[in-house]
Order: sequence, then C-alpha cells, then structure tokens
Amino acid sequence: MDDVRIVKKAIKHIYLRVKPDGEVVLSVPQHLGEGEIERILRKRADWIARQRERFASSPKRVEPEYVSGENIRYLGRNYRLKVIESSEERVALQRGKLHLFVQDSRHKRIKKALIESWMHAKAEHHFALALERFAPLVEGRPYRLRIRSMKSRWGSCNPRTGNITLNLQLIEKPKICIEYVALHELTHLIYPNHGQGFHSFMTLHMPDWRERKRVLEEH
Repeated sequence: MDDVRIVKKAIKHIYLRVKPDGEVVLSVPQHLGEGEIERILRKRADWIARQRERFASSPKRVEPEYVSGENIRYLGRNYRLKVIESSEERVALQRGKLHLFVQDSRHKRIKKALIESWMHAKAEHHFALALERFAPLVEGRPYRLRIRSMKSRWGSCNPRTGNITLNLQLIEKPKICIEYVALHELTHLIYPNHGQGFHSFMTLHMPDWRERKRVLEEH
C-alpha cells in the first residue's frame, strides 16, 4: 500500500492505526524488512479499509454554540441545554436538563469554558472510578490517569511509566464504553500488544468487551 506512512523506531512490537483523516500509520521495529512490512499490510488490508470507511461515514463533530435548546452529549445521553443568566457562574444537571448559569449569555467563550471545565471534572470522576474497579485485576500494578482530547484514539497506555491517558470525549459515551476502555488500557500494563494473551485476558474479565467496543464505535 503506497499511501501508508511507515515509522521505524526502537520498539519491540508493531502498531497499526488509521487516523480520522484516513491516514494509515504503521510503526515497526527498526530491523523489520520491507517484505515483512508488505505482508503485514496485506494481512490487515480489509481492516484498514473498514476503518477508513467508518471514519468517512462518521458525522463530523460540530462546534456547539452553547445556546438554550442545544443538545449536549454526556454519558451516552443527549441533554437539552438551558442557559440562565445569573450572578453565580456554574453548570448543573437538573431535572433531565443541563443548566448553564452565566453572567452574560452572549459570551460564547465563557460558556464554552464553563461546560468544558464541568465535563473535565466529570471525566476525572468517572474515569477514575472505572480504573479503580478493574485495577485489582492487574495485580496492583501502579498507574497514573491523564485526560486529554485525542483525535484518533480513545485511550493509550505506557506500560513502562504506567501512564494511562483517556480521551476527554469518552465522557460523552455510555458508562459501559468507559469501562471497556479502562480495562483495555489497564490490560496493556500486562500485555503491551494486542496478541492472544491480551484478548484472552479481556474475554476472561469482560466477556462482552467486543459488544462494548461496537457500541463505542457506533454510539
């Protein structure tokens, strides 16, 4: 495949990913030959095509205007936003609506900052709970949670440092999806790649992980 970016670096395992813009990146150990690289790409050609098709058909993320009546996604549900002018600026989930209290409802930048700060706090809470739930399964291996926006993945794990990074946008997904990503990344503390050991561990401790992954990708 001529449109694949090959990255050779000092790693032991092979990592293949498709970015939302359709770019394919294959990271391989420095010693891997061209013939082996071609074999890997041929073997994963159907998967690459499916990922590209999924990204191409996915609706593009639209920047909210933060006005009353708009839908805000949180934990798998749409909540109607209600903007209320108030001396106290805060966000509250009340009676099935997301209330945004702000001094001046015309200031989009302030409204955006308030919503994003609220979402980040909720993400810290729910992501930490999910990791704590499954942490005993990896025999107490230490980890550190980090949260940031990512364009092409829901989470990542550095087994060497124990850093687990979860995508902030994951807070928009159902809790079962957050749990799936949490266990997925914790499992990488034991199994750095996606080999048989990784899949067996996931299936043992979360038999429906494939269904949760499907919901994550389609919800």
